[in-house]
Amino acid sequence: MSSQRIKMYILVKDSVPLGQAMVAVAHASLAAYLQFRDTPEVEQWLSGPFHKVVCKVTDQEFEHAKAVADQVVLTESSLDDQEVAIAFKPRDEWPKSFRYLRLYRE
Repeated sequence: MSSQRIKMYILVKDSVPLGQAMVAVAHASLAAYLQFRDTPEVEQWLSGPFHKVVCKVTDQEFEHAKAVADQVVLTESSLDDQEVAIAFKPRDEWPKSFRYLRLYRE
């Protein structure tokens, strides 16, 4: 595993308002770290520049991504506990479909 390529993906539904999306990303990053902190991948991720990729996704892309292993789904209480974000354990190889997700730029 190359520490130069290892990164964490965080996906946020495009229907989530910006303020809640920002909070969801912060919570997602921490939740993934806590869930996977004892893994070699997280140890390696923390030793190098710990890259994160944040993407804005449709409901369909979100549901598809939930099939990828080693993830944590976040809900938002102010949105009736709706699923808003998903964070994945850092790794250096990702499903091909992740290359086509839109970066979160807002």
